[in-house]
Amino acid sequence: MIRFVPIFVAVLLACAFSVAASEGKTLRMAYDADPTSLDPHEQLASATLQLSHLVFDPLVRRRKDNSFEPRLAKRWEQVDDVTLRFHLRDGVTFHSGRELTADDVVWTFERLKKSPDFKALFEPFESASAVDERTVDIVTKAPYPLTLNLATYIFPMDRVFYSGTDENGRPKDAVVKHGASFASSHVGGTGPFRVTKREQGIRLELERVPDYWDKASPGNVQKIVLTPIKEPATRVAALLAGDVDFIAPVPPTDFKRVDAAPCCDLITMPSTRILTFELNQDRVEAFKDPRVRKAMSYAINRDGIAKKIMRGFATPAGQLSPEGYAGHDPALTPPYDLEKAKALMKEAGYEDGFSVTMIAPNNRYVGDARIAEAVAAMLAKINIKVDLQTMPKAQYWQRFDARDGDILMIGWQSDTQDSANFYEFLAMTPDSATGYGQYNAGGYSNPEVDRLTLQAQTMTDETRARGPEEDRADPQRGGRAAADSVAAPGLGRA
Repeated sequence: MIRFVPIFVAVLLACAFSVAASEGKTLRMAYDADPTSLDPHEQLASATLQLSHLVFDPLVRRRKDNSFEPRLAKRWEQVDDVTLRFHLRDGVTFHSGRELTADDVVWTFERLKKSPDFKALFEPFESASAVDERTVDIVTKAPYPLTLNLATYIFPMDRVFYSGTDENGRPKDAVVKHGASFASSHVGGTGPFRVTKREQGIRLELERVPDYWDKASPGNVQKIVLTPIKEPATRVAALLAGDVDFIAPVPPTDFKRVDAAPCCDLITMPSTRILTFELNQDRVEAFKDPRVRKAMSYAINRDGIAKKIMRGFATPAGQLSPEGYAGHDPALTPPYDLEKAKALMKEAGYEDGFSVTMIAPNNRYVGDARIAEAVAAMLAKINIKVDLQTMPKAQYWQRFDARDGDILMIGWQSDTQDSANFYEFLAMTPDSATGYGQYNAGGYSNPEVDRLTLQAQTMTDETRARGPEEDRADPQRGGRAAADSVAAPGLGRA
């Protein structure tokens, strides 16, 4: 795994819309791609979560200051060391008109635990049970400090709406990755909008629910039209021409241009997403040699990519824990030494290099295709010849899940706002039963990293987050290792 840059997210809002919006007009939005599915549990991705906040509601959500705000749960209390009790609001109805109950929350919780993408998030949990019609207890296997964090991922679904079978005799509640299912094309939520039209890859339309439960936040948008525009230049041109009201993301090359345009406001915000390139050891024998992996890491000029391609709106990353997270070590800086990279390749017996394939999306992360091209060019300097294929994310995730590439790009932002989440999904040994290592496409496996990551889940004492030296995982000892150091000193939760 080659850790790379935490990308800065940028969105752009057209001021001209704000006046029209006060009259309840249509908001025309253009993203780089539309959500791959309407099923909130099919794909662990930001586009899925963004849609979920529109058509469903979570138990709790985060405010701008990162504190927790009550949503479908009006309050909560810690019953004992492992039990958090949620009290649901009265009078919340699904789009079907049926009233939300504790049984819907329990049903949704159980479905999350079966989802290939979400099960690892909920592996520390033992159960959810309905105390009464409006009260739910969520129980963890051991004291777990992030239960409330994970409650932001519980978007109660209408269990009656998703019960039974569809017209083809298939279960409506089935979670199907990259395939047709009832949940992938139908929505039964409590959110402020309902889906009225969907043409995959072309257009998604949503209309405001007139009897939405949250009367304190009525909003000023009656209809949302989401149009995917993959090409960054075309997306910007559509905004400047007035064809759309809002676009995201804005390419760094156009920041100054759109910021100077009188029609628009440019909004930027920092992101803790880490962009990585995973090395598939099951396909390439050379990737099993730590000298080769280190050589590849030394050959990539992260600082140069951050400055030239991202125009300074990115930070070179030397570890999986972003700055500001428990576990981040400022002493771990990304290496770049081309001569050392060449020496390591020679020492490993690969001075003449070898050929590999690389796959990357071209509309998922800011500058993703250009970054992949830059990395491929840099690896060529140590005689690693890269056959690069970039593609829209709708096709990319199928290829990624099939591990159909020697080098695979994956960006990750912690779903728990906690360092261990990076390790749970990107560094732990892949395990289909628990969901850990779900996005570890490189096949990295180190029992010590697994042990420490699981141990960290139940640590509630911040002073223990930086354990003794002997408790730290050595990525070069045992198992098959990833690129440069995998387990950063200080691995643990606050």
